[in-house]
Amino acid sequence: MPDTKRTSGGVLGGLAGLVGLSAIAGVLITATVTPAIAVTGAAASGAITLFDNLPSVLEIDDLMEPTTLYYSDGSTVLATFYDQNRSPVTYDEIAPVMYDAILSSEDPRFYEHGGIDLIGTVRALFSNLSGGVTQGGSSISQQYVKNILIQQCEWNATTDEEDQECYTAATESSGIEGIERKLQEMRYAIALEQQYSKNEILLGYLNIANFGGTTYGIDAAARYYFGVTASQLSLAQAATLAGIVQNPNVYRIDLSGGTTTDSAGNAVNSAADGYSLTKQRQTYVLERMLDDGKITQEQYDEAVAEPITPNITPATQGCAAAGTAAYFCQYVVSVIKNDTAFGETSDDRLVALRRGGLQITTTLDKSLQDSAAATMSQYAPATVSGMSFGSASTNIETSTGRILSITQNTTFNESSSAGAGETSVVYAGDLTYGSSIGFPAGSTFKLFTLLDWLEEGHSVNEVVNGVNRVFSPFNNSCLANSTITNTTKINNFNNVSGSVSTPMYFTAQSINSGFLAMAQELDLCGIQNVIAALGVTTVEWNDDTQTYDVVPVVMENPSQVIGVNSVSPIAMAAAYAAVANNGVYCQPQAIDAVKDSDGNDQAIPTRTCTQAIPANIAATAAYALQGVMASGATGSSANPSDGTELIGKTGTNESYQTWMIESSTAVTTAVWVGNASGTESLFNKYYNGTLLSSLRYAIARNIQSTADVLYPGGTFPDPDSALTKTTYTDVPNVVGMTTEAATAALEAAGFSVTVGTAVDSTSAAGVIVSQSPSGQAAGGSTVTIVPSTGTAPAESTPSPTATTTSNNSNSNSNGNSGNSGGNR
Repeated sequence: MPDTKRTSGGVLGGLAGLVGLSAIAGVLITATVTPAIAVTGAAASGAITLFDNLPSVLEIDDLMEPTTLYYSDGSTVLATFYDQNRSPVTYDEIAPVMYDAILSSEDPRFYEHGGIDLIGTVRALFSNLSGGVTQGGSSISQQYVKNILIQQCEWNATTDEEDQECYTAATESSGIEGIERKLQEMRYAIALEQQYSKNEILLGYLNIANFGGTTYGIDAAARYYFGVTASQLSLAQAATLAGIVQNPNVYRIDLSGGTTTDSAGNAVNSAADGYSLTKQRQTYVLERMLDDGKITQEQYDEAVAEPITPNITPATQGCAAAGTAAYFCQYVVSVIKNDTAFGETSDDRLVALRRGGLQITTTLDKSLQDSAAATMSQYAPATVSGMSFGSASTNIETSTGRILSITQNTTFNESSSAGAGETSVVYAGDLTYGSSIGFPAGSTFKLFTLLDWLEEGHSVNEVVNGVNRVFSPFNNSCLANSTITNTTKINNFNNVSGSVSTPMYFTAQSINSGFLAMAQELDLCGIQNVIAALGVTTVEWNDDTQTYDVVPVVMENPSQVIGVNSVSPIAMAAAYAAVANNGVYCQPQAIDAVKDSDGNDQAIPTRTCTQAIPANIAATAAYALQGVMASGATGSSANPSDGTELIGKTGTNESYQTWMIESSTAVTTAVWVGNASGTESLFNKYYNGTLLSSLRYAIARNIQSTADVLYPGGTFPDPDSALTKTTYTDVPNVVGMTTEAATAALEAAGFSVTVGTAVDSTSAAGVIVSQSPSGQAAGGSTVTIVPSTGTAPAESTPSPTATTTSNNSNSNSNGNSGNSGGNR
């Protein structure tokens, strides 16, 4: 509040200051308006010297402009972000009537003075000296300067409070501070007029000025208040906006309940009173235009008679406005907030997002996104009673890592009061990009054991004893204690017993015990190195920070082979995409291009493609994974059967997380359906007649089908013949051993054992008298042993002798039956 008890000395001193400042202003204005006239005299010289000591160089920074995200076509808007809604325009994109309105009401002598309107300035100075707050009356040039200074301050503001302080410091300083501010504005205004043309200054002012709330610049104001562009403004609309700019938050016409109150507490300037204050100001603007000869009496009468009728057209911002693409949008926002391509600090990156005017072209394919979103909406409910149900999908272009779509079953909501079926967490993302801790991958994680199996030279047709049992020990040479002892039997899905078979079969039918048997023959260190090479990480709880940390996957427990680690669907999609891309792993990317507000190309987040696994390994893994999508295999229900070659893998973790990942040579689809939190079973709940555990198949099938049309896939390379051959090993000769000893010897060599019906023999009871096969056989295959009954055969029958049944086709097929590594 102004001090009402000023002393006579203070008033006299103020008046003396007013006289002196008025003299300065008069001299300076004379100098700027009539520069050819010599300004002489000690007073004039001293005034100019004093004034010249003020800073004169005012840098006009880039305007705060909204950052816009686009779909991959570079023209379709995905979302907009701003602190100040502004759409800068050129001089010719503003209706001439708008220039007339703003000049007549704010600065009718604009084209005559040199930057300072003496009459208005003196009036403002007198108001300051008398204890009032700063008044208007400044020239357009001075108002432009004021707005530039406010914006320079706001560029560095990080809170609403700091924003308000910027405005207060520039507009409401009283007394001596107000005088100093006015002098500095004058100094800058004069310098500005010497550097820029009148039209450039007028345009700059109209593009920077606030029109109430977060609406800045004449074009954004025209669009917001009237639903038209700046070039389409009518006389009445232009006069209204020219009035608003004089006191934006009082004269704004978007608050139907009023912008202020009277002494009795009644709302004023509301829809009910016809926006009375704004109407008064509009009428004043029209009067000034009439007096200046800019409009006729008829035009004036018509505009005054016309009621103010807003057509409020809000400029949407944020990811919620992106509709079904909201979660992809949020993923991109996470990239902007975390990647140093957008600034060194988190504050810098937030400024770039909300004020930088960036034009960001994303990788989002609108056709694929729309189709995937429709599929997600059709098959996955937003909520399921009794559980925190969630589902997400993503598509990745195999050759580039470009994320083509992200969908989710929930409604995007960033508020702390988000209800059931609402969240801002990007389920397809990870902790950094999307705030998700991921989900246990189930059998989709078996990919990494398969790849390491092949890298170690094993064949997908090598016979392995996958009969379920307690598998122990395991080895991980990356650990200080490399031996891992396991005492737990890990069941197969539906508790099947497992069998002696090959990785081809284990992959197609997703047999846990088969992969555990494979992993037991490997060094788990190799598996975790493959996981790291393909960009997959997990999370662990940090007791110190009480938050999750992103960490590498360390194989410390055999259950990890079958996917107990929480991982990101995007990360898993990228890993499978590498297999489909001849072993070249491309880091997932969501941004194709970035331009600044002037249209100049800017750096984008760095993403690389590297040969993570050898091409022959990738081709052979793809060969095995194609079996998953074949008729009768675990992934067949997700195959669109459109003639496109596909690889794939199903995944189930316990009964509460399910996955389906499939890929052509062009596009990978990953789908997760499960518990966003909690462990409710998906195998006893239905949606539209389908088990929740089976929703993944239809979602993945439909999305991949669209991807196959938009991005046609090709033929996968042939597998490496050395990695698909059947491997033969020596079969121990157990004839003459007891049944127990023979069984132990054969199992120790990796074979399964079947005990046949005992036969009469002169050998003691229980002693093995024959075996089949012998010599060499496929590793892990079944050997049948026949024991003796201990009873000699009848005399009429020749007495048999204990012999070894030969398998000539196996022992001689490679001409080296004694070589335990012999192959066919």
